[in-house]
Amino acid sequence: METSKVKALLIQFNHTTQHWIDQLEHYSIDMLLQQPQADGWSLGQVYVHIIEDTNFYLEQMKAALASKNRYAERSMRSRARIMFQNNDFPDMALENPFNDINLTPPQSKDELVQALTSIKAEVNSLFDNIDLSTALGKTEHPGFAFFDAFEWLQFAEMHMRHHLRQKKRIDEKLFPHLVR
Repeated sequence: METSKVKALLIQFNHTTQHWIDQLEHYSIDMLLQQPQADGWSLGQVYVHIIEDTNFYLEQMKAALASKNRYAERSMRSRARIMFQNNDFPDMALENPFNDINLTPPQSKDELVQALTSIKAEVNSLFDNIDLSTALGKTEHPGFAFFDAFEWLQFAEMHMRHHLRQKKRIDEKLFPHLVR
């Protein structure tokens, strides 16, 4: 991958992560804990989900980079390839057998800010001095097959943007005064 493409991926990742951080100023912890319906996540749980999944993606980035060229010949599934070409998840709720409806809510806004800030710093540090010529390894995504470190980075950012739609639905239902 070209250096300019890596920089563009990082810029987008940083922008989306910072957007999630900045949005927290509009909510109290009580607001973050309100569920829009009995079987749906609160906005705080959405944040926890994003943090947990992005930490998993970060570990996959590290593993792919450390593996040099392991699984380099393997590819992602066709439905993943479409998402990557579109640089977006489909505009629909996606079933994920790993998602827990009873996800532990956050204890504070500060916990969320710190976690997202830490992820952002760690991702940037990881890609800061990367040797693109040796970054060919891949790791396996449970549903979409094999991604390299750059694809994991793009996937992480697409995942966060996908959940902005969920955030908007929660805001429309519980906090219509915040919808712009």
